[in-house]
Amino acid sequence: MPSSLATGVLFDYHREKLMLEWLAGRAGEGRTINLYKHPSVISSATCGSLPVSSRVANVALVGHLNLIYPNRIQVLGISELSYLTGLGKNSHDDALRQLFDGEPASIIIADQQHAPEDLTAELIRYAELTGTALFASPLSGDALVNHLQYYLANFLADKVILHGVFMEVLGIGVLLTGDSGMGKSELALELVSRGNRLIADDSPEFSRVAPDTLNGTCPALLRDFLEVRGLGVLNIRAMFGDSAIKNNKYLRLIIHLKQMNDEELRNMDRLQGNHSISKILDVDVPQTALPVAPGRNLAVLVEGAVRNHILSFSGYSAANDFTERQRQYMAQNQ
Repeated sequence: MPSSLATGVLFDYHREKLMLEWLAGRAGEGRTINLYKHPSVISSATCGSLPVSSRVANVALVGHLNLIYPNRIQVLGISELSYLTGLGKNSHDDALRQLFDGEPASIIIADQQHAPEDLTAELIRYAELTGTALFASPLSGDALVNHLQYYLANFLADKVILHGVFMEVLGIGVLLTGDSGMGKSELALELVSRGNRLIADDSPEFSRVAPDTLNGTCPALLRDFLEVRGLGVLNIRAMFGDSAIKNNKYLRLIIHLKQMNDEELRNMDRLQGNHSISKILDVDVPQTALPVAPGRNLAVLVEGAVRNHILSFSGYSAANDFTERQRQYMAQNQ
């Protein structure tokens, strides 16, 4: 998992998409953006009696102007620029000094066409003095913050690669797992032929983008391909069209294919089925085990498991409903 990202790399990657222009502070291209605490240099007026060096802020990655807990990327939109312009001289100078003393990875002037020339000149001067990367973009501050927040959250998130086939089945992300030779790829091919979509075969990558959310993607090298024994490597996009491929999806259910002996089948709960919880990157993901046996239509069973999961997520339990119906029937007959 990457723990940091250099400012220069971020600029090169988003220069065209966000229409970024590097105004000043080329010396700051090596400053990093990371998920860890960053020592914030805050003025004594803000800190009160505490020594400046003792203040450590758990800063956000990117956001609008914040002088108390400086974001690693400070975005100055129309409102922020108006705020800085409307300050008195002393307060104005203190605010700019505080902005650059916080050692942000970069500062972006949004709505460039509306930025006052004298304020832009001051920001350029401070950026050169402190070696802070100063960018400008014609896009709005909200557009820049939203885009960069999404990108950085995914880039710096905890990641793990799992063995299995990741698919979108009936609209939700489903990971098919099981021992080698269980028929995961054949099952995935049949699910695609039934209108579902392939995300990644063999090595899907999952990143924790929220405390309870895992986003699954496909490594670029494997994108569009599915290996089926006896057929070799298949290009699913070329065979079924663009609609058969999905770039990413949140993981909501794991279907584990398992070869079970007679005793394991007899001991399985016939009302509740074989359900458990799998923990991935500290996120609990529901898991359903499906017995593999000759003659079983696994594609239909997977879709059935997904539909049942959707119902259970909304609070409905077929097993509990059936049990309650039995109880009511016995009570009426008594």
